[in-house]
Formats: sequence, C-alpha cells, structure tokens
Amino acid sequence: MLVVTHEMAFARDVSNKIVFLHKGVIEETGKPAELFKHPKSERFRQFLAHERH
Repeated sequence: MLVVTHEMAFARDVSNKIVFLHKGVIEETGKPAELFKHPKSERFRQFLAHERH
C-alpha cells in the first residue's frame, strides 16, 4: 500500500519504508527508525526540524 502524507508521526507509526520526495525527486528512502534518527539529506533534516516546531 502507498500512503502520501506530510504527517511525520503518522508516517513513522504506520510505515515500514519511507520515501522522501522533493519536487518529484527521491531525496531519501529507508526504514522509519533509521531515517528519523539519522537523516542523510539536508532537505529531509530541514523538513524534520520544521515539523518539530
């Protein structure tokens, strides 16, 4: 199943794989626990920082 959301808590809780897109380009992909703990792309880090505020 594919779910598209901007709700990071929901994505973390229900998914087994996350694909982070920016302007239609895959920036990062992986297991939620790994991505949220150690994001590799700067855009994903910025997105997470914005979501936490």
